Amino acid sequence: MIRTMDVLFWQLVHLLLRDGYRIAQMSERGDEIWLESGHWRRPTLVRLVRTDLDWSRSLRLDIEYTWQFVRQMNGRKVGKGGQVVNVYVMAYPPVDDWEVFVAEPLPLSGTEGAFHTLLIHSGNMGEMLPRLEKMTGATLRPASIMEGADLFAAAERLKHEVLAEWRRQREEERRIFEYGKPVFTRLLIIVQVAMFLILEWSGGSTDPSVLIHYGAKFNPLIEAGEWWRFLTPMFLHIGLLHLLTNTFALYYLGWTVERLYGSLRFLLIYTTAGFFGTLASFLFTPSISAGASGAIFGLFGALLYFGTVYRHLFFRTMGMNVISLIVVNLLFGLLVPGIDNAGHIGGLVGGFLAAGAVHLPKRSDGGRQMKALAAAALLAAVGLWVGFR
Repeated sequence: MIRTMDVLFWQLVHLLLRDGYRIAQMSERGDEIWLESGHWRRPTLVRLVRTDLDWSRSLRLDIEYTWQFVRQMNGRKVGKGGQVVNVYVMAYPPVDDWEVFVAEPLPLSGTEGAFHTLLIHSGNMGEMLPRLEKMTGATLRPASIMEGADLFAAAERLKHEVLAEWRRQREEERRIFEYGKPVFTRLLIIVQVAMFLILEWSGGSTDPSVLIHYGAKFNPLIEAGEWWRFLTPMFLHIGLLHLLTNTFALYYLGWTVERLYGSLRFLLIYTTAGFFGTLASFLFTPSISAGASGAIFGLFGALLYFGTVYRHLFFRTMGMNVISLIVVNLLFGLLVPGIDNAGHIGGLVGGFLAAGAVHLPKRSDGGRQMKALAAAALLAAVGLWVGFR
């Protein structure tokens, strides 16, 4: 019976993987595996444990420890409205009363989800497997285990398949984050620094006449037909602090976005976001402005678009940090005078639409790309028409 439950344990892991779950963590012996669903709105975290406990006290202590461990995550893995399913696979249940410990789900702090515990043993599989199937949303129909079969070999074969799938998933995720090399990120930083030195040499980067001469956003000259001023401001900076802030932001964000999208896509996103940032500033801000902030916010927009394609991966890695930084920077721009928040918002929108138009490598979606391209073209046309009128 012990070998039979070993096979069942690995069958359940294999079926969850086939239904879209991924392994988040595995013990060295392979007797405890955490799996997470790909559903980002109502995520499910499943803990599968292959063990045999003689007394219910050991079961109670393990449930309490796991429940406290999940609560300390503060919803990072579960999210609002998610759930945890804690599953024990045993040959036989504890010899004393244990049902009370698994009868009701436990609450999760900071979320609307719940912590469920199921104990599957040789005598209740017909009842527990449908419950587990309902909780996980996966199709869990394990193949029948033949009496007299080599159960050890069957368990080892399933374990090998699970480990191979785990390695494949990890390699696939690694490739997503390492598709391109940050070539243009480095080049743009060099251009920014070089232009700053040229401005300082020509009279100072804070001198309005110098800024206008080298291409800062200046509405009267744009209205006079100097259209290139929609692009040139992203390479100019007003003061050393402005340069340092945007250079560090470009280094960290550009490094990530260029690795995700590849160099050519990154360059298109960056320049498009810079254009939309200047266009928004042209529409809503009459003062002289310059800086890469709009283009950098466009990189935030590209990361948000990445989150619409790889939702679960986005929120599992960088998602909340990206959203928090966007909110903090926009609030900072509203509260502190002299910051061109219109340019930031324009760049954010432009970067998101540009990322949608070029899409992610090896994930083409013609319909979605055409919609993003059409939206960007329409928004630019309306903005130019309103601005010049």
